[in-house]
Order: sequence, then structure tokens, then C-alpha cells
Amino acid sequence: MDFIKNFPFFSIMLCMFCAIITSVLGRKAAKYFTRIILGTVLCLSAAILVYTCENDGSFVYYMGHFPAPWGNEIRSGCLEAIFALFVSLVAFLSVVGGAKAVEYDIEDKKENLFYILVCLMVSSLLAMCYTNDLFTGYVFIEINTIAGCGLIMVRQIGKSVVTAIRYMVISLLGSGLFLIGVTLLYSLTGHLLMSNIQENVALLMENGDYKVQLTVVIGLMTVGLAIKSGLFPFHLWIPDAYGQSNVVSSSLLSSTVSKGYIFLLIKIYFRTIGFEVIEKSGVFYICFAFGIAAMIIGSVIALRERSFRRMIAFSSIAQIGYIFMGIGLGTKAGIAAAIFHIFAHGVTKSLLFISSSEFTEGSHSKNIDDIKGLAYKYKFSALCYSIGAFSIVGFPLLSGFISKLLLGQASITHGPMQWIALLTLAVSTILNVIYFLRTVIYLYLPLDTLKEKTKNAVTEEHLNAATGSGSCMKSPGFIFGITMLVLLNFLLGLASGPVINIINQGLDFFS
Repeated sequence: MDFIKNFPFFSIMLCMFCAIITSVLGRKAAKYFTRIILGTVLCLSAAILVYTCENDGSFVYYMGHFPAPWGNEIRSGCLEAIFALFVSLVAFLSVVGGAKAVEYDIEDKKENLFYILVCLMVSSLLAMCYTNDLFTGYVFIEINTIAGCGLIMVRQIGKSVVTAIRYMVISLLGSGLFLIGVTLLYSLTGHLLMSNIQENVALLMENGDYKVQLTVVIGLMTVGLAIKSGLFPFHLWIPDAYGQSNVVSSSLLSSTVSKGYIFLLIKIYFRTIGFEVIEKSGVFYICFAFGIAAMIIGSVIALRERSFRRMIAFSSIAQIGYIFMGIGLGTKAGIAAAIFHIFAHGVTKSLLFISSSEFTEGSHSKNIDDIKGLAYKYKFSALCYSIGAFSIVGFPLLSGFISKLLLGQASITHGPMQWIALLTLAVSTILNVIYFLRTVIYLYLPLDTLKEKTKNAVTEEHLNAATGSGSCMKSPGFIFGITMLVLLNFLLGLASGPVINIINQGLDFFS
């Protein structure tokens, strides 16, 4: 066996051991040790991606060198590898770019706890990505839930505790439904390994057995993971979770955590149940309907929101709707577009949260009205935020444009639902333009205009913030993090072809 086949296992365990070791380290040591581990996992993920693409296939790693059911299995193909690379890259850049915000928001004695939770979250996401066993996937779903709850609560302002409890309750509801689905599926097939389940489900469908029971299983798993990913109408935890957390926590929760559950759902559709069975169950129509609703309702609420961070959070609800709409098309092109949107939205949302930390945390400005003119003080972060906003809108040359283009192309080839999908894409994009470009315009509002309106809306303190210099958020790590996120946005926008090819190749191996 090639040594590189150990890398998925190494990636998961490195993050696990990092969490253990970080618990006894001091504040600075924990920060730098976490960066080193995440950087190492990033390199391992890149190596796995190169290996799977060059060898045009996938491989299975037997933990303990025993096959199932005596041992556990990890599977990696190019699709798992590129998702693992995405998770590790966004986590690394978020931790590096948001280090000053962590110091600003979290007590010194609790910073190592924050990095413990980050390592547990990344480890659980990688395990959900690579696992070939449904119950192992459930175990790491629960680890991810606990880590996410801790990341919300670690800031320890009054509302963050309430938000964390709400997040935990709703997430446990999703986890419970998923576990019931796993239990029923095991009782029907006698297996927990994804490939074995698929073989037995195919036999059951061929014989016409347990069709209703399989439909119930599919529904339970879909609803469970939809709740955890924040799909409308299960989105009630998102605004406060993203709005009250530290910016690094918000970046990780919105960019990687919700996407990890969606990726696991795609694995279940393709590798566990089987695409044909899923198609016959009618669940794609449900995903499509709720995705369409999320695209419009999330955008409308974001348009009405006056809190800056909550506006970005409500935008995530709409973007998750884009992903489920792509899945709901029920075609390979639609699911490939949805996966590409996972990457595009993850990179962009991390850029929005990290870059905006300088003019929201540093200037104590939380309301959209309070960011007026701040681009003159926070020039670089405002420019990077603007690029992220243009990407969400779907501006050409950026990743958001390609993902919306792919979703539109997939809708055209679909047939009966193409006009609904295309119309919703158009309306949602117009709403994106209104509420995101509004914030960009506010940032670059001329200072002369602000001075004229001082008596109505702008205090003298805010004018000083807009015209002053310096920032408690800026550091070399902050500049490096948001610069790399901007470059990734342009890379996905200008060189999307290889990424799309990898996604399509991975879906072929899945099915």
C-alpha cells in the first residue's frame, strides 16, 4: 500500500491530537501550534488530491488493517480530497486572518479552549468527508455539534450563551432524526458500510421490498442533515449564531460546518442509498422546493436586516438554498453545480466575515448605518470585503459568477422546473445586488456627505472613526488571510475548469 493512503487517517488524527495537546499549552503556544497542524493537514489534503487525480480513481484505507465489519474504513477519491482541501484551507486562513479578532473577543485564559474547539471541528469535518461508515459519520456529527456550540459560546457575552443553547437544541434534533434513519437502514440491510448498504438497497428495490420504509429512511436523513445545515425553514439558529460569535467562529460555521453536512448528504444519496433509488423516492422535488423558498426568503430578510453581521448571516440562508436547489434538480450537472457553489460560497463567506472584522470589531460598529465612510480608514479590508460582496452578487471574474452560471446551465437542461429555477436565480441575484452593494456604497460614502448629515445620522465620534488611522484588528496574518481568500475567489472565477472536472470525476466514482 502506498504510504500516501495513510494521509486521510493522519489528517483526522493530527487534528484530534492537536486538540489534546493544545489543552495544556498557553495562549500563544496554542495559537501557533494550531496553525502548524492546520497547515500540515492542508499539505496532506493537497497531496491526496494530486494522488487521486493522477491515479484516476479512489482508495480505501482499512483502520487497523482489518476490513469491515471487524474494522473501520476510510475512503478517499478526488471529490473527498478536494472537499478536505477546501475545509483545511478555509480553516487555516480563517484562523490566521482572524487571530487579532480572537484576541480582541476572547479572554486570554480561554484562547487555548477556542483552538481546541477549532481542531475538533476540523477533525470531525474531515472524518465526515472521508468515512465509509454511516455510524462513524454520526459519531463525528455529534463531535462537530459540540465543537460548534463551544465556538459560539466561547465569546461569553450574554446573548452568545442563549444562542449556543438554541444551536445545540436544534442541532440535536437534526442529529436524532439522522440517527433514527441510520438505525432503520441498518435494520433493513444489516450493514453500516456505505458500499454494502448500496448493494443491499439495490437488491431490495429489485425485489420490490420495503419501499415505504426506504422512503422513510431517506426522508429522515434528509431532514436531519437539512436542519443541521440551516436550510429554510430550519434556519432559526443561523442569524444569532453567526451574528453573536467571534468572526473566526462565524467564518467556520458558515463556510465549512453547514457545508460538511450537505457533503455527507450527497455521499448518502450517491454512495449509500444509490442515485436511482433517491430519484424514485421523490426527495429531489422536496429539496428543490425548499431550496427555492430559501433563496427568496433568505434574501428578503437580509434586505430588511439592519445589523451588519446578521445581514451576512441571512445571506447564508439564501446561499444554502442555492445548493439545495442544485441538488433538487436531480441531475449530475445540478449536483456538480451545487458542490462548486459550496466551494465558492465557503471561500467568499469566510472573506466577508474576516475582512469585515476590522471595521465592525475594531470600530465597534454593528449597524449597517454605522459603517458609512469607514473605507477611508480601513482601506484594504474594505476593498477585500467589496470583492467578496461582488462575488456573492455574481460579478464576472469571481467565483460566485461561475457557480450561478453552472446552476443556470443545469436548470436549462432540466426541463419541467427550468423556468422556476431560472426566475428564482434572477430574483435572488437582484436582491443580492441591493443588500450587498448597499453596504459597499455605505463604506465608500464620501466624507463630505457625512459631514453634511452629521445632525441627522452620524455622530462626531463616528466621523472620527471614519477619518482616523490604525486598527486593533490589522496584523500581517490578517492581511495574508484575506489576501489569499481574495486570490482564491479570483482563482475559482478564472480557472474553474479543473475544479469542475474534479467534481465531475468524483461524482462518477461515487455512483
